Amino acid sequence: MFHSKITRRLVSSFLLIVLVSLSLLGIILLNYFRDYTMQQEKNALILNAKIVETSLEDTLYTRNTAALDTILRELHEKTNLRITVIDADGTVLGDTSEPSSALDNHLDREEVQQAMTSDYGMAIRKSDTLHENFMYAAIPVYRSGQLIGIIRTSSSLASMEQSYNMGFHFILSALFFALLIALIISIWLAHRQVQPIRCLSLGAMEIAGGNLHKRLRWRSGDDEFDTLVKTINRLTANLSRKIQESQDEAHKMSLILNNTDNAIMLIDERGLIVNTNRQAEETFHLQGNELHRHSIHVIGSAELSETAQVVCRENKSQTITLQFDGQNNIKHTFQVFLAPFRDGSDELVLAVFHDISLLQEINQRQAEFVSNAAHELATPLTSISGFAETLLDDDFKDPEASHHFISIIYQEAQRMTRLMKGLLELARLDSHHGRTKVKRVPIDVNETLEHTGRQLQEKAGKKSQNLQIEPSAETLFVSAAPELFSQILYNLTENAIKYTPEGGKILVKSQSDGENDENIKITVQDNGIGIAPDDLPRIFDRFYRVDKARARKSGGNGIGLSLVKFLVELFGGKIEVTSQLGEGTTFTLTFPKTTIE
Repeated sequence: MFHSKITRRLVSSFLLIVLVSLSLLGIILLNYFRDYTMQQEKNALILNAKIVETSLEDTLYTRNTAALDTILRELHEKTNLRITVIDADGTVLGDTSEPSSALDNHLDREEVQQAMTSDYGMAIRKSDTLHENFMYAAIPVYRSGQLIGIIRTSSSLASMEQSYNMGFHFILSALFFALLIALIISIWLAHRQVQPIRCLSLGAMEIAGGNLHKRLRWRSGDDEFDTLVKTINRLTANLSRKIQESQDEAHKMSLILNNTDNAIMLIDERGLIVNTNRQAEETFHLQGNELHRHSIHVIGSAELSETAQVVCRENKSQTITLQFDGQNNIKHTFQVFLAPFRDGSDELVLAVFHDISLLQEINQRQAEFVSNAAHELATPLTSISGFAETLLDDDFKDPEASHHFISIIYQEAQRMTRLMKGLLELARLDSHHGRTKVKRVPIDVNETLEHTGRQLQEKAGKKSQNLQIEPSAETLFVSAAPELFSQILYNLTENAIKYTPEGGKILVKSQSDGENDENIKITVQDNGIGIAPDDLPRIFDRFYRVDKARARKSGGNGIGLSLVKFLVELFGGKIEVTSQLGEGTTFTLTFPKTTIE
C-alpha cells in the first residue's frame, strides 16, 4: 500500500495538515483557558484583598494583634483564602496559615515591592510553607496619604493546574483519534489519485525503454489525466520521428567524417567537442569518454573551443594555428579551419585540422638559420669590407699598417670559415642520415684526454695557464666516433682556455662514476670569469653567447657548446654545468661505460 512514493507523500501531507491544524487549535485553546483562569483568579484575589482591607481597617490602624488574629481566622473560615497582613517595614502582623512570629520579613517579596509603588502587586511562586504554586495579590493600605501596611491574599493554583492538565490530555486524545481518522481517509484518497498515475507510469517506462510504438490508454472523464495521456502520446510520436531523422543524419555525417585524411571535430556552441572522426581519434589519442568536453581537457588547448564559440556567435568562418604535444613529446602544428553550420535546432562548428608540422619546422629552421647566420656573418663581413676599402685607398707606404689590415681580414675570414664549418657539421649530424652514418667504436677515454692536452698545451702556455690532465687510474672506454668524441673534449678545453684569465688553472680529468660504476664521468674545470645564473640555462643554445664582445674578440661564434651538447647526447651521454661569476666553471660529462671483449 505504501510502496508508492506519491502515496506516502499524500498521506504524509494529509496527516501533517491535520496534526498542525489541531495542534495549533489545542495550543490556542489551552493558552486561552489558562490566561482566562489566571485573570479571573487575579481579579478575585484583588477584590478579596480590598474586602479584607475594609474589614480590618480599624484593627490595622490600632495595631490590635489579638483582634487582628481573630478577624483573620473568621475570614479564612468563610473564604478559604490565605490572608497576610504586613506592616510598612515588611513585618508580618498576622497570617491565616502560620503564626506571625514564625514568618520572615516580607519586604523583599515581589508582590509587596509592587504594591508599594502601584495600586496592587502580583506574583506566582511556590509557597515555601505549603509547597504548592500560589498566586499572590497585595494591595497597599494608606492613612492620611501614608503607607501603614499591606494586605496580601493568596490562593493555591493546584486546582487550576489540574484542570489545565486534564484539558491537555483531552486534546492529545482528540488529536490521536483525529489523526487516526485522517490516516484512513488519506489512504483512501491517495489510492484513488495514485492509481491512474501508476498505470501511466508503467506505460511511460515501456516507452522510455525503447518501445516507441507504445501508446497509453486511459479514460477518466476529460480531466487532467486525459490531457496528460494525449500529451505523452504526441511526445512519443514526435520523438520517434526525430530519432529516425537523427539516425539518418548521424549516418550521413559518419560517412563524411570517417572517409577523410584530415582530423575533423564537431564542436557545439558551448565549445564542447561532440564528435570526431577516426583520423582525429588516432591523431589526438582520444577515447569515447573524452567527448562532450572542452578542448582544454581533450587536446590541452582552450583556443579551439573559444574560437568555436566566436564562430557560432558571429556565424563567420575562421582559421587558427594550434600546436599539440604528441607521443614522445613530438610537437605537431595544425592549421585549423572552423566553419559554422546548423544541424536542426543545434548550432555546430566543423573544425578541419591540416597538419603543417613539417612545413612549420622547415620554415622555422630556415628563419632561424638565416637570422642567426646573417647576425654572425655581419660583424666579420663588416670588418673585411672596411679594412679592404682602407687597403684600396692605401698607397702602401706604411707596410706595417697594411700588414695589420691584411691580418685582420685574414682573422675575420678564418672566423667565418669556422662558423660555416660548425653550421655544416651540425646540419650534417642533425639529419637522420647523418645520425645513422656515424660509426661508433670503443674509445680509450684516457688516451683521448692526453691527446687533447697535448694539442692545447701550447695555446694554454701563451696565456701562462696551468693545463692539467688527470686520466683515470683504470682504463675507461666509451662507444663513440673517435673524431667527434675528441672534438667534444677539444671544444670544452679550448673554451675553458679562452675564458680563463692569464695565469689561470684548467683541470681535465676522467674517472668512474662513484654512484654508478656503469658510467664514466669526465670533468673540465677552470677558475675563469664564470657564467651568470641568468645565462646558465641558455649557454647550449645555438649562437648564444654570454659576453658577446668578449666572445667575438676571442673568436667565438656561439656554435661550439651547442655542438658539444648535441654530440654528447648523440653518444648516449649527458652534460651538466655549474658556475659562479669570478670563480670559474665546471662542465661534467657522463657517458655509459663500454667494455671490450
